[in-house]
Amino acid sequence: MALSFSSDIVLENERIRLRPLRPDDAHALLPIATDPEIWTYTTQMVKGPEDLNKYIQRALGERMLKSRYPLVIEDLLTNTVCGSTSFLNYSPANFRIEIGHTWLGKAYQGKGINHSAKFLLFQYAFEELGIVRLELKTDVLNQQSRRAMQKVGAVEEGILRSHTVMHDGRRRDTIYYSILVDEWEGIKRRVFQEMAYK
Repeated sequence: MALSFSSDIVLENERIRLRPLRPDDAHALLPIATDPEIWTYTTQMVKGPEDLNKYIQRALGERMLKSRYPLVIEDLLTNTVCGSTSFLNYSPANFRIEIGHTWLGKAYQGKGINHSAKFLLFQYAFEELGIVRLELKTDVLNQQSRRAMQKVGAVEEGILRSHTVMHDGRRRDTIYYSILVDEWEGIKRRVFQEMAYK
């Protein structure tokens, strides 16, 4: 099955729901999106409502161009919107996709939400879309993100030097990670057992 940018993707387990980002999500995202620490290692900075609207419009525009599928993360325990993530750089001819633009409000970090989101995204990519190679990347300086990628079983591949311009003008070195379809079953058993085999 190919990724359809015109269809609504909704992925859910007992902990979270992933659903398409909408323009009216700005109201719910604003209280958590204006913490500057969230945007330290990103290409965009959200300081207020105008920046957030630009962020959302850009994400939705990229969905129209079929280069990104932005999703909202909902915490089902508190019934609140707690962040966002995306599928991007989809190459159906090469059975390849990337997961990125992932961020959570500070109050929702370290509570298993990212872990749940990654499981749902990985499962959908490998088991529904038939992906062979799943990619993740981050700023080489972003140790928290790097640890999270390693924790979910992604393999560190290498660093692309002076790769991306950040919101403050710094050129970051980007580190790539990947998971291959042949590795998915082992990762599912080892990393996501509590969700995968209920």
